[in-house]
Amino acid sequence: MAKNNQNTQHEDDVTLEEMSAVLQEMLRAALYFAGVKKSSLDDAADLYLDAIDDVFGEEEDGMLGIEEIIKVVEHVKKENPELFAK
Repeated sequence: MAKNNQNTQHEDDVTLEEMSAVLQEMLRAALYFAGVKKSSLDDAADLYLDAIDDVFGEEEDGMLGIEEIIKVVEHVKKENPELFAK
């Protein structure tokens, strides 16, 4: 019985790569709902990741809450208005 539990647990584990891929897609979805044109989602996602350093510099410890995420999206929107639908 313990062996079955162990197999089920391994099947339920999510790899770091899988979670990263899900988070990348969620970022694109969030940017879409923030107004980014579908054709610009990849560029906006790259700019978002770069903008974290622009907004927070060295003080960022890797954990962004909702307020920090909003600040970064607002920064991307201000600096790159061409990516956003009017």
